[in-house]
Amino acid sequence: MQRFVEEEYDVLVVGAGHAGCEAALAAARLGLETIMFTVSVDSIALMPCNPNIGGSSKGHLVREIDALGGEMGKNIDKTFIQSKMLNASKGPAVHSLRAQADKKDYSQEMRTTLENTEHLTIRQAEVAELLVEDGRITGAKTASGATYHAKAVILCTGTYLKARCIYGEVSNPTGPNGLQAANYLTDSLKKLGVEMYRFKTGTPARVDKRSIDFSKMEEQFGDEKIVPFSFSTDPDSIQKEQVSCWLTYTNEHTHEIIRDNIDRSPLFSGMIEGTGPRYCPSIEDKVMKFADKNRHQVFIEPEGLYTNEMYLGGMSSSLPEDVQYAMYRTVPGLENVKIVRNAYAIEYDCINPRQLLPTLEFKEIKGLFSAGQFNGSSGYEEAAAQGIIAGINASMEILGKEQIIIDRSEGYIGVLIDDLVTKENHEPYRMMTSRAEYRLLLRQDNADLRLTPIGYQVGLVSKETYDKVEKKRQLIEEEIKRLSEIPIGANRTVQEFLEKHNSSELKTGSNLAELIRRPELTYEMVAELDQDRKELPDDVINQVNINIKYEGYITRQLKQVEQFKKLEQRKLKADFDYAQVHGMRKEAIQKLNLYKPLSIGQASRISGVSPADISVLLVYLEQMRGHQGGKIEK
Repeated sequence: MQRFVEEEYDVLVVGAGHAGCEAALAAARLGLETIMFTVSVDSIALMPCNPNIGGSSKGHLVREIDALGGEMGKNIDKTFIQSKMLNASKGPAVHSLRAQADKKDYSQEMRTTLENTEHLTIRQAEVAELLVEDGRITGAKTASGATYHAKAVILCTGTYLKARCIYGEVSNPTGPNGLQAANYLTDSLKKLGVEMYRFKTGTPARVDKRSIDFSKMEEQFGDEKIVPFSFSTDPDSIQKEQVSCWLTYTNEHTHEIIRDNIDRSPLFSGMIEGTGPRYCPSIEDKVMKFADKNRHQVFIEPEGLYTNEMYLGGMSSSLPEDVQYAMYRTVPGLENVKIVRNAYAIEYDCINPRQLLPTLEFKEIKGLFSAGQFNGSSGYEEAAAQGIIAGINASMEILGKEQIIIDRSEGYIGVLIDDLVTKENHEPYRMMTSRAEYRLLLRQDNADLRLTPIGYQVGLVSKETYDKVEKKRQLIEEEIKRLSEIPIGANRTVQEFLEKHNSSELKTGSNLAELIRRPELTYEMVAELDQDRKELPDDVINQVNINIKYEGYITRQLKQVEQFKKLEQRKLKADFDYAQVHGMRKEAIQKLNLYKPLSIGQASRISGVSPADISVLLVYLEQMRGHQGGKIEK
């Protein structure tokens, strides 16, 4: 008689990518017995596509993960090979840190952290079936027949579910990098009534560094002064020699080869059914959709310090092998390039995220959470951000504590999750600064001030770290107040100072804060007029400077947030039938009954629900409150 393994855990995490790592670490660090499953231990924190962390808006997410007590920022600080602050010439709201990683070291370092975390078990096995009783998750079964009982399950399957990698007419039923796909779980999910999507993403070829002529390319250097991702990393400890990246461009010859062979692309022949990401298109997509552009950027990026493999950023493709060689060799510097790994597209199963609560728990299955590309998003940073929230909330539920929801005014993580669960996403979702309406408040530089209190509240941030952040907050407030109270007269010394810095003459008395508010002046510059200035840490000085310079804009956004909060605080019952609300359009009724929003604010952001529909709903709420004490509201 065959016997099967049977074990019990508090939390079961399916997948060991960037979402799975953060979810498992959060649960284990909160003292819950956690098991993390992966189809291959070698795929832990794998970077199957671009070998970098951060970038525009994504850098914000990494800083927020760090402020909550996550690992991604710390891990990239240990393993980066080039670091750069993007958009440095623009305002602080869009400054975004981006670091090139040694992808092998990044994966190994994260694995070391996981393997040495108390309460965390790593298991190489394929989860094949979810166990649900009376609408609540009870565990999972693996393909080998083993049963793992758990109080909560977090699905972080990435791009592995029924995955297939495709280029030309070649179709391999594997996950990324030729790793084993997960072929059973989709059927189990469908049996439970979970709505599935089929999405697609892709990656460029990896080429041999020795076959590249870098003299025909523009060298891209890292920053002279390296800024760490993690607030806990000492900046002095990471100042080191950096590797270069390189920039080149496609041309009309490249585009001609692509157009001549477009019928051989699985993307255009119908061989690929999944929907791809609009904001990270393949090179054939770019050439066909932007026919007016005669060139596209190609970034040549090292995969690590101890390999000659180079990543061709901007040239993701699923064209046949011979076409890949032909088009790559038209690019300046790549005329004799040798491909190490072909570019390919990858199709995979994921869910429609509208089935989730803002806590990332399934509405219909208690104790089942999900995060990452499985939720229809793209990117390592988006995945990790969802992973830590899912890990925290699964743990909070088990511990009998209130789950957390970071709203749109508190963090990019809040924008990301709110967009996923309230908007119709028919393609992989990518975070962008333009999606955050309160982005002047949600800067990467103040992520610790915004979210460390939440990390401390849930138990992932130490008292020491929390106190340090609160001390920083106090120093900032005190310094801004002090500067606002230091009078500056229109005397000769001040006028000479202003003339020296090409600043207009002072007509009447002012204060130091008013001077700093001038575009051409900074906190550091006015030091010579500030006799009682004490020495402050660089991060405090940075916050003082930003808060004073952008005070008017910040005040305006805070007022907008106040209005936003009022709508968020108007809670709605999850089981209310919106067909009862007379005067609301049919589409709005259908969408509200489909999404079952938890607040007026969330309802207002659902696609197909207009401001007029919200007005009708608010009138109905007032009427019900007067007559029956409110049937819709909690």
